[in-house]
Amino acid sequence: MPELAKAQLIELNQDFISEKEGVKKVDVQFNPESLKLTYANQLVQPDGGDQASGTAGRQFVGVGTTKLSLQLWFDVTAMQEDPVDDVRRLTQKVTHFMVPQELEGADDAGKLVPPGVRFSWGSFVFDGMVEGLEETIEFFSPDGKPLRASITLALSQQKILKTNYGEEDGRVPQQPGHRPLTSAKAGDSLQNMAARTGKTDWQSIAAMNAVEDPLRLSSGKLVDLNVRAGSIGRIPLENS
Repeated sequence: MPELAKAQLIELNQDFISEKEGVKKVDVQFNPESLKLTYANQLVQPDGGDQASGTAGRQFVGVGTTKLSLQLWFDVTAMQEDPVDDVRRLTQKVTHFMVPQELEGADDAGKLVPPGVRFSWGSFVFDGMVEGLEETIEFFSPDGKPLRASITLALSQQKILKTNYGEEDGRVPQQPGHRPLTSAKAGDSLQNMAARTGKTDWQSIAAMNAVEDPLRLSSGKLVDLNVRAGSIGRIPLENS
């Protein structure tokens, strides 16, 4: 089986593009169950406007934003490698991204901003900064040490996120043992279905699909049209 991809939090340089050197990537303990993306445009009312041409009520789009929200879980009782006694030793690696840092450059001396962060999970990448973080501790050891916690994380970026699928076309190769099936339309006959794909041997198709009445197929019935003449055996399909 392929190895399960782990989500990561990675600190970025102040350009919010390149990864910061010498900083360890933070692997989440458990991948989030879901990711929620929120897109918003800033609507700007124009100054003045021509009532005659109907432009007074027209709004212009300013800077767009994209927000990402997710929930992460941490449980020290489930750790198999390098276990720790307090769940906050794990969650502090995430809360680090809330701590403001001083801007670089002489003109920005003394100014503080949150660090840039990249959330990366497989082919999903989101660059921005942490807008909000909520940590909930739910389970304690007998001596009072927190053992389990969840973090609700909100990240934002000052642009509308464009999905990058990579260079591949996204087509998934057909799995061995799986054959595509065609759904019959209302009033369809097996002869018509076969003819639409350029096939004439509808009798073999009927035999392989256990079709008792090829002239009157029930709407939605799944039929394998890719059988060859002389094929032996039947495909058990339910009439639907």
